[in-house]
Amino acid sequence: MKLIRNFLDRIEPDKKSSPFLHTLWDGFDTFLYAPASVTKNGVHIRDGMDLKRTMIHVVLAMQLAFIAGVVNIGHQHYTAFGMYGGAFQGIGWKFAYGLLQMLPLIIVVHVVGLGIEFFFAAKKGHSIEEGFLVSAFLIPMIMPPDVPLWMVAIATAFAVIVAKEAFGGTGMNILNIALTARVFVFFAYPSEISGEICWISYDYNVLHSLFGIKAHTVDYLANIPNGGVAFDSMFDEAGQFIANSSVLIDGWSGATPLGLAANGGWSAVQEASYTIIDPVTNKAEVFQQYSTTNLLLGVMPGSIGEMNKLGVIAGALILAVSGIGSWRIMLSMVLGAVAVAILMNILGETLYPNQDHFIKVPWYYQLFMGSFLFAMAFMATDPVTASGTDLGKLFYGFGIGAVGMVVRVLNPAYPEGWMLAILFMNV
Repeated sequence: MKLIRNFLDRIEPDKKSSPFLHTLWDGFDTFLYAPASVTKNGVHIRDGMDLKRTMIHVVLAMQLAFIAGVVNIGHQHYTAFGMYGGAFQGIGWKFAYGLLQMLPLIIVVHVVGLGIEFFFAAKKGHSIEEGFLVSAFLIPMIMPPDVPLWMVAIATAFAVIVAKEAFGGTGMNILNIALTARVFVFFAYPSEISGEICWISYDYNVLHSLFGIKAHTVDYLANIPNGGVAFDSMFDEAGQFIANSSVLIDGWSGATPLGLAANGGWSAVQEASYTIIDPVTNKAEVFQQYSTTNLLLGVMPGSIGEMNKLGVIAGALILAVSGIGSWRIMLSMVLGAVAVAILMNILGETLYPNQDHFIKVPWYYQLFMGSFLFAMAFMATDPVTASGTDLGKLFYGFGIGAVGMVVRVLNPAYPEGWMLAILFMNV
């Protein structure tokens, strides 16, 4: 470590003659080491937990949800092709496809967002502001997996410039940065973030071709009884799944649980199923598309943030125990959502006694559909845009839960409400 420290000290650019290079150097230096500067006036409690390390803790808390979401992107992709119908069948191929699908998205967000951050930091003569560390990871997690990269680049630039830098940078923004990027896509390109098609990734990018993922699918479909080519990278054991997999699919759709519930009530979600016929044995296997287990594990179409509920809950506990995320906001948001959902259930029995309607979906299932838990854990708890007082956090969280549930259930155009509810309560 001392060798790295000496190397960084030796290559440090001059701040006056090369402000941009110094800003770039400072960003990497403070990422690896705690800043050497300390407060000079007054009495303070000091430790090594600076803002950058706080942000890194948030990113680490997302990792379980991220990994499970990556696998699910691959699961939805292969299921659409009639391959690997079981949740754990072909899991290596699913992880490889999902990760290579997400990498370009993550890279574009970081390049565009950090590029703008470096520019403004150099112009102001300040160090890099660490707030974008979390936003750069959140933005890909709340976008459809197949969203065009140029669209994400524009949305990221809009969010960083308009919602953050225009207000003075990290700690000054009034709107959640990641949600601002998503709401930009939502209003500017609504077809790319609504409906059924956008939540399933069907295509193959350059990375998929480079690592043999596309060749595997083509060979698999062309040689059903014998399986595909060997994957000569980290998942070469995945070939064992091929001979036992299936190729013919019937009844499957990319509809999300919320989309089904909005159109046909809770019974439509429970009845959703698909059949995969094994081409070797010619036996049909029926899969319930949205069982309770699938809802918990996140085996459903959607963005990564909507996926694995257990991973999101684990991340929420990490944030709450560490004190980085407010448990008051999380708890009150759950109470607000539950209160409105129960009220909706009561009204539904009165208004639609003989009809299965979205308003009658059991309140406890409302918590596990869509992105409620992810919004609760990683969006509503943003310390910059949330309330600062203990009492204010309770009202803030309850308001998000209540408003979001109203928008989800009563909005005929879009069956989800947490993005708009959080931005509304931010303001």
